[in-house]
Amino acid sequence: MAKKNRKPIVAVVGRPNVGKSTLFNALAGQRISIVQDTPGITRDRIYTDVTWLDQTFTLVDTGGIEPDSRDVILSQMRTQAQIAMETADVIIFLVDVKDGLVDADAKVADMLRRSHKPVVLVVNKVDSFEKYMADVYEFYNLGIGEPHPISAANKLGLGDMLEEVISHFDRTDGEEDEDERPRVAIVGKPNVGKSSLINKLLGEERLIVSDIAGTTRDAVDTEIVHNGKEYVFIDTAGLRRKNKIKEALEHYMIVRAVSAVERADIVVLVIDAVEGVSEQDAKIAGIAHERGKAVIIAVNKWDAVEKDDKTIYEVTKKIRNVLSYMPYAEIVFISAVTGQRLPKLFDIIDMVSENHSMRVATGVLNEIMSEAVALQQPPSDKGKRLRLYYITQVAVKPPTFVIFVNDKELMHFSYTRYIENQIRETFGFRGTPLRFIIRERTERDS
Repeated sequence: MAKKNRKPIVAVVGRPNVGKSTLFNALAGQRISIVQDTPGITRDRIYTDVTWLDQTFTLVDTGGIEPDSRDVILSQMRTQAQIAMETADVIIFLVDVKDGLVDADAKVADMLRRSHKPVVLVVNKVDSFEKYMADVYEFYNLGIGEPHPISAANKLGLGDMLEEVISHFDRTDGEEDEDERPRVAIVGKPNVGKSSLINKLLGEERLIVSDIAGTTRDAVDTEIVHNGKEYVFIDTAGLRRKNKIKEALEHYMIVRAVSAVERADIVVLVIDAVEGVSEQDAKIAGIAHERGKAVIIAVNKWDAVEKDDKTIYEVTKKIRNVLSYMPYAEIVFISAVTGQRLPKLFDIIDMVSENHSMRVATGVLNEIMSEAVALQQPPSDKGKRLRLYYITQVAVKPPTFVIFVNDKELMHFSYTRYIENQIRETFGFRGTPLRFIIRERTERDS
């Protein structure tokens, strides 16, 4: 069963002080994380997962606006709207009932209407439906459909709003289940050579089958055939065309990365050999890690580096140091300009793709776990010792395991990491993160 786990992306657009972060936090409050927050990842609350009924989607904040002058606000809102239109499946346009209809809202509504993306108009700060309904109706004048009244601060009306949001999701996403081709996103900060890399891959192959319409309505994925095998590269058209928005906008780049990573199985993070891993690189790597994607770090412009016999070792050590939370990531040194090691990139994609969807038999897992426990006694607290009863793999992409124990509190992060290392020692799992879910079970159940 190759279930596509692409979550729809919902972006929020709105003027300063209409309550975007309040809405964000109200919805993010329902988030239950499988893994502990990963050490080493700085968390900008740019995106969060929201689950409503049986639907999970990624909520993205399109960026803050500095409220200094009307012109700046309008131009920044336009930028936000542009980001949302390019990356989201559904857009929430947030307005404020107390400010009423504002000129900037009308201008942005115009842009959103022309985008043909589904827009849900949400009127915030409606603390009493009786009192404010007449003011809510005024927003029909924006011409983008029915206004949905909410109060993010008091968590009123969120259910109806979410109903409306998920009604726009493309239900056909799941029908691509049979597509077994590796889906690869090439990400990285501006000017690191992503476009040259993609163009080189396309040029080398000359066998590009076709552009296939991506699920996000205007993203176009590219099929590349290498040695008779097909690969889907995510939204490469978007990467190749010079964008209207200055690529330097860091927030934009992160939102864009979330959107590409969400739709991929394998993420190739391109970094600059001369500069090393920047803070932006680390953020993108963190998104891929949190999303459970297989990761390859492609160190580009390797031809431009003065080298001796220790250079590869030193650069690798630096990368491992900064990205210490993803020791599993594969590293490859390439040059998009000269084509150095590009064929090897495909070999690595094949390998990590296989590992990302590898299944391990339950019997074997339990043998590894018993040996691990015998080698290193589980932790105890106040005389109570952790007992591990049973382990089984419940999912792939990424490989996800459930461990049944007597007391969840006793299963420290470090012991989970130890079990993970024992499993990796046997199976490698190079290039892919592993997820662990810890469940409690009484002695009797076992």
